[in-house]
Amino acid sequence: MPSDLKIALIQENFLVGDNFGNTDKIIRLAQQQCELGMDLVVFPELAVTGYPPEDLLLRSTFLQQVEDCIEKIRQQVKAIDIVFGAPRSGVGDEAGLLFNSAFWLRDGDIIAVYDKKDLPNYAVFDEKRYFTEGSASTVVAINGHRFALLICEDIWRPEPAAEAVKAGAEQLLVLNASPFHRHKNQQRLAQIKLRVSETACPVYYLNMVGGQDELVFDGASFVINARQELVARLKSFQTDSLTLTLDANASLTTSYESETEQSDLASVYQALVLGVSDYVEKNGFKGVLMGLSGGVDSALTLAIAVDAVGADRTRAVMMPSRYTADMSFEDAKSEASALAVQYQVISIEQPFQAFLTTLQEPLLKGTAADTTEENIQARCRGIMLMAISNKTGYMLLTTGNKSEMAVGYATLYGDMSGGFAPLKDISKSLVYELCRYRNALSPVIPERVLTRPPSAELAPDQQDQDSLPPYDTIDAILEMSVEQDLPVATIVNQGYDLETVERIITMVQRNEYKRRQAAPGVRITRRAFGRDRRYPITSGYRRK
Repeated sequence: MPSDLKIALIQENFLVGDNFGNTDKIIRLAQQQCELGMDLVVFPELAVTGYPPEDLLLRSTFLQQVEDCIEKIRQQVKAIDIVFGAPRSGVGDEAGLLFNSAFWLRDGDIIAVYDKKDLPNYAVFDEKRYFTEGSASTVVAINGHRFALLICEDIWRPEPAAEAVKAGAEQLLVLNASPFHRHKNQQRLAQIKLRVSETACPVYYLNMVGGQDELVFDGASFVINARQELVARLKSFQTDSLTLTLDANASLTTSYESETEQSDLASVYQALVLGVSDYVEKNGFKGVLMGLSGGVDSALTLAIAVDAVGADRTRAVMMPSRYTADMSFEDAKSEASALAVQYQVISIEQPFQAFLTTLQEPLLKGTAADTTEENIQARCRGIMLMAISNKTGYMLLTTGNKSEMAVGYATLYGDMSGGFAPLKDISKSLVYELCRYRNALSPVIPERVLTRPPSAELAPDQQDQDSLPPYDTIDAILEMSVEQDLPVATIVNQGYDLETVERIITMVQRNEYKRRQAAPGVRITRRAFGRDRRYPITSGYRRK
């Protein structure tokens, strides 16, 4: 006869590769839940290694550490059942194989192991490079309740859950490392409700939280009962925990006060802040540094930086040239003041003139000014910022957005210099929306920055639209071409001029070499440059 079961779900931030540190965290949190009287404590997918460990999984010493960590958990966690994710090295007939597994321990014994059946190998996922697919369902009884273990991708197809129910499961416990992109929460919830409707089993969906290079794991774990009702939803972009009671009648109760669903802009902004924060903290940087131009991209980047690491660890440098407008000076100073960051002004006029003088005789004499001189200015700024970064230990943030990187409106070794790019997956149109969202929290970006035409200020009276189509046109075409892979004819049928579509797509193709050398940045769409979209630099495709 079933009895009450007290369950703790731990939504935690783990550092990839820090196997021993992650293990100590798992043990400490499990022991805390034991002291609180819980019967079962659960941690996310690959909690021991962090996600994704990538080619660390190819190192025998790394895998030996994992085995040592599992043994440490086995020895130190008693009087409470614990479930956690870790790689499993095969033995016997499975020797040489590696599995993405969930371990169930009870009183120091490993009573069950489940190997992930569905290994994702699309978008940012590359699990078939490392892991072998599992084949069997795993069902464990505790206090008379029968739980099946599933791991992340398993819940996105009906078969693993259906097979678990055939094996006797009454509850589905799903360990996840599910990265964020826009509208992902709604997709997860709809998918889980579909599985519940098919199986009549409650689902405990436990996700990881934290930034890992380009990926951000948003947490937002939840529990759905057999009636497809939301029992509880954990916080987004924060570590959190949930305790529930499953009673003898299989009813779920909790005193947890669920988070209301966030707006799209709030989710995106928090993803950017967490991505920057964890990149800085996990890599051990003292703080962040950035060039502040008085434009919209650097204004948003500064706000994200301060929200991520604090004003006392953020430095901004304004580097005017002969083409910098007075309003840019004023707006940059206003932004720095509003966010209370350390702010300096260093002119690039002297080094710029030195480069022009040096290059005059062998190269520039008798030629008209063009992008060469514009790029020299950007590279003067890059040299200065990297020098400050080297001297202070502050990491340089780049401020370019997805629209600019798509069409190559950026200078290699100039404004592309830096260690991390918060706006790498943010279109220019979305930059403005996020600025207004951030100003709604507290006014830190001058209204003039949001209304003046964008300009690189590298030539007299320059505006971006002198060189580019309007950004709203660029962004719409890029979304269809880059994120949806739609053909030219389909895009044109949406009302866009063929010549403009061809021009933008050609610019994207020609600038693959720049993006290959760009800093990593936070992924917030289903198709970001970097891990998602892997195009050859040298290609004859669509070449005229």
